[in-house]
Parts: sequence; structure tokens; C-alpha cells
Amino acid sequence: MESTPAAWSQVDAFLADTLVGHDPALEAALTAQREAGLPEIEVAPVAGKLLDLLVRISGARRVLEVGTLGGYSTIWMARAVGPEGRVVTIEAEAGNAAVARASIDAAGVGERVDIRIGRGADVLPTLVGGFDLVFIDADKESNTVYLDWAAKLGHPGTVIVLDNIGRDGEIVRDDSTDSKVIGTRDGLRMLGDDPRFDATALQTVGAKGWDGVALAIVV
Repeated sequence: MESTPAAWSQVDAFLADTLVGHDPALEAALTAQREAGLPEIEVAPVAGKLLDLLVRISGARRVLEVGTLGGYSTIWMARAVGPEGRVVTIEAEAGNAAVARASIDAAGVGERVDIRIGRGADVLPTLVGGFDLVFIDADKESNTVYLDWAAKLGHPGTVIVLDNIGRDGEIVRDDSTDSKVIGTRDGLRMLGDDPRFDATALQTVGAKGWDGVALAIVV
């Protein structure tokens, strides 16, 4: 098969059908997000399952998410932390947070999720540390701010997941004027240079195009 965006999406659909399956609550969350006119920038189902597995593998019980959107990834992680676990998720837009709250409650994990409304840079300093896993999926321009707070609010062994690091391959361009590319490059450099982190990254293709994810632990 030729490597094209259409083929990537077809393979993603096969993997999701085979390894993730159908989930009424998650599919309802996506429907609510679409009906509310929110952008279709949530993680793909296979990436949602990856977050679920990372939470469970790491044994995380306190999870921090920067960028709630419609709550799709939040539901994945809230399920994974278990009944005694908690997810704190930050969303800059009150309208998005309302959509997310309704979907999270409908999925039966509302009591595990604390939605904080506001810009990440403003909300993060108000949080109490001790998070076991941090998922960063918000404005790319602020990646270094979010990573700095992930280290401050985490502990040795905290898992950090930084989404959307591929940027259609543009991350190799040191002359890019795209603020998202610049923010992504700065975040990756921080993960490589800052002694608080030990990290790697994988580029991916799939339903979300040419993209990728960085994984790190707090040292």
C-alpha cells in the first residue's frame, strides 16, 4: 500500500477497531464535541488507549492534563486512574469546559475529574504538586512553560506526555516562523537539555496526519 494520508487513516481505523473497539461513552463525547463546534483536534482512539495504558503501567493515581477540549482524553485517563484516583484538567475556554464536564459526567467518571478553567500559565501555579503523570496537549507556544510546571508539580518518576511534536516534519526547520513549530522545537530542546527530564520522542502517521509524541520522566 502506498504511504498516503488516506492510507494512514485506514490503518488507524483498523488498529482502533482491532485494539480499542467501540465505546459508547467515548463516542458520545466526540459527538457532543462535534455538535458544539469544537475543533477536531482531540487525540485519536489509539492515542487515547496509549494514555490509558501509560497511566496504568506507571500506576499513576494523580494525573494532570493541560488542555481539556471536549474531555475525550480526560475520560480515558479518569478511567485508568481507578476509583481512588483523580485527574486535574485545565481548559482555557469556559464553553469547552462545559462540554467536557457534561461528557465526563455522562461517562460515569465525573467524581474523579476536577476541571480548572483558565490559561494554563495562570492555573498551574495554583495547583498542589504530587502528580504522577502529566499530559500536555494545549497551545504549543507555551510548551516550555507547561514542561517547567510539570517538573515542579511532579516528582522523580513522574511520566510526562507531550503531544503533537511532529508538526508535519516542520520541526527540523530552524528558520520556521510558525509559532507552533517554534514552541514545539523549544519544548523538545528543553526535554533534551534540562537535567530534570529524561526523554525520547516518536514521530507518527495516522488519522491525525504526520505528527508525534514525546515521552519523558522527571529525574
